[in-house]
Amino acid sequence: MLTYIIRRLLYAVFVLFGVATVVFFIARMTGDPVSIMLPPDATIEQEQGLRASLGLDLPLIQQYLIFLGNLLKLDFGMSLRYDLPALKLILERMPATIQLGGAAMIFSLVIAIPAGIITAVKKGKFSEKVVMSTVILLQSIPVFWVGLLLVLVFSITLKILPTGGVGGPLFIILPAIALGTHLLALVTRLLRSSLGEALDSDYVRTAKAKGLLPKMVVGKHALRNSLLPVVTIIGLEVGALLGGSVVTETVFAWPGVGQLLIQSIYNRDFPLVQAIIIILAGIFVLVNLIVDILYVIIDPRIKYN
Repeated sequence: MLTYIIRRLLYAVFVLFGVATVVFFIARMTGDPVSIMLPPDATIEQEQGLRASLGLDLPLIQQYLIFLGNLLKLDFGMSLRYDLPALKLILERMPATIQLGGAAMIFSLVIAIPAGIITAVKKGKFSEKVVMSTVILLQSIPVFWVGLLLVLVFSITLKILPTGGVGGPLFIILPAIALGTHLLALVTRLLRSSLGEALDSDYVRTAKAKGLLPKMVVGKHALRNSLLPVVTIIGLEVGALLGGSVVTETVFAWPGVGQLLIQSIYNRDFPLVQAIIIILAGIFVLVNLIVDILYVIIDPRIKYN
């Protein structure tokens, strides 16, 4: 296991190097940040002076090598817009993003796991059709549209929840529901499928033949063996929740990393864009490694050589 973890960490270094390279060159394809940092009547000398002070007058390859050198020292550079270290800005916004992602995860799993069990146990019944129809409907609606509908119903029409921003527990309800809806539908469908297969297997029939209670058969025998694909998708969705919160944070004016990323793209703030993408990619890689380790805990038959 230790060898496997070390090998995965080495792979992670190459993955992050690839992400850093791609985001560096793509960011520079969005335009010249100097053109939006200076007023329209700025002189050519002022533009050249600002570009030189930011190091943007250097050849692109030289800028890239400097960027990689600083990255090895975990120096993500200074934000062009805020004139502050990019890492500091991200760390200030990260708690809000984690809070929103955690709330969305809790909301989705609290509903999805019981719904998945019910649809698997009640296969072919009316309750299963109602739940699955609702789940498919939720999965087919884009996140931003769910957010706008929630604002229209609960904030503008009923006036019981705020439209956005931060200020208390009520402010996180709508963005968490909007962000967690897709995961809710995904986990429900996946658990229904995997648990349904487990309930049709021989060991479950043997457990039933021994006279075990239905709750014991489902909870102790079938459900545990159905969790592997669910854990996989939850691990993948943790990264998606952090990255996908870009849209939700923008709709609800939630002051997280996603909103900061959108602002930095608009401002062509290269160091900040690069830092956010690399850190989100690092979180995604780390979460996937944790998921792989959880496989062994959930199913001892799995061995990493």
